[in-house]
Amino acid sequence: MPRKSPARLGPSIGSCCTSPVGFGSPAPIEVVVNGTDFAKNREFADRLQQVLSEVPSLRDLQLGQSMDYPTLQVNVDREKAGLAGLMPVDVSRALVTATSSSRFVVPNYWADPKSGIAYQVQVEIPRSVVRSVVGVDTLASSEQLGRIPLKKTENGQILIRDVASIEPGTMPGQYDRYNMKRQVTLTANMVGNDLGAVAKDVRKAIQRAGAPPAGSAVEVRGQIPPMQQIQSGLSIGLLLAILAVLLLLTASFQSARLALVALSTIPAVLVGVVTILSATQTTINIQSFIGAIMAIGVAMANAILLVDFSQKRGRELGDAWLGALGGSSSRLRAVLMTSFAMIAGMLPMALGWGEASQQNAPLGLAVLGGLIAATLSTLFVLPMFFVLAQSKANWASASMDPDDPQSRYYGT
Repeated sequence: MPRKSPARLGPSIGSCCTSPVGFGSPAPIEVVVNGTDFAKNREFADRLQQVLSEVPSLRDLQLGQSMDYPTLQVNVDREKAGLAGLMPVDVSRALVTATSSSRFVVPNYWADPKSGIAYQVQVEIPRSVVRSVVGVDTLASSEQLGRIPLKKTENGQILIRDVASIEPGTMPGQYDRYNMKRQVTLTANMVGNDLGAVAKDVRKAIQRAGAPPAGSAVEVRGQIPPMQQIQSGLSIGLLLAILAVLLLLTASFQSARLALVALSTIPAVLVGVVTILSATQTTINIQSFIGAIMAIGVAMANAILLVDFSQKRGRELGDAWLGALGGSSSRLRAVLMTSFAMIAGMLPMALGWGEASQQNAPLGLAVLGGLIAATLSTLFVLPMFFVLAQSKANWASASMDPDDPQSRYYGT
């Protein structure tokens, strides 16, 4: 249904078009108020709906349940019913039979003597009459429900209106529960902004609505919690990966200082990623996060290569500055070829060329910005860190292996 169509149909008609992937939720944004008192939950949910309606990025904001379902409440006068020899269950069965069928309250079967096949026999009121009984006109519906017969006596039929009163009203169309607590759900779609920014706006709106009633709680569901879990998992994984690389480089270089020198390119990568994303007004999302991890991997490979050759040249020449110059000059071509090849491969993705490439553009931009900054840092900043770290270092190998030519114990 087009978005403009519901407005022409009426003020109470709304759109419910959502993404097919909702992580188990009917809409990307879902705010739930749950607690023991359903009336207080509903009251606070109405307040939340007013506050959330001010968020410009939300569309199709509505209650997830049918809260004001029209009803006809039949109040049985037990004294009158008892004098007529009736009970409330008789009124209930008559209503079910009138509005649906007798098969739900009085199952009856007839067996065909010729074929032996049993057929269900039921009593139904014609559908045209049923539609008028449960129709939109509440007054007419009440009068017709009141004329439903309950019992036939010598003085005539006893009708529902003789032993009960019928009053129009409303009630929730359904009750949703979570951990045995009733809940009221607000759902909304989002437009014109990313999920992270919408999540911040939604949480600010919830704070403006005030504290929920005693015994109630407000939860944000939908696509926001999975996004936060994924981002948190990626952040923890990145930190653990950096720690593992630090330990491995320390063991490889046999020096914690050289390992930290190699890791000094990571801040440059992050600065490059944030800079290019800010310049292009691209959000930090899952794709850009993966692109940053890719850029860190390539930058670390170049840094390890440069530090390793600088350490070898420094050991040969006995000077950190000469070692840094020799390592940078000897590995300049390898570093530039690796970086330029990666940048050239990611450039079409970053520019959004090709079919459906816009969704992967943040990944390409993150790799592009991270590698540009990392390449400059590797060639110009990392050698200075190497000189500072190794200016007073002992160039003798720390190896104690007598078979290692660089060990002081070689040949012993």
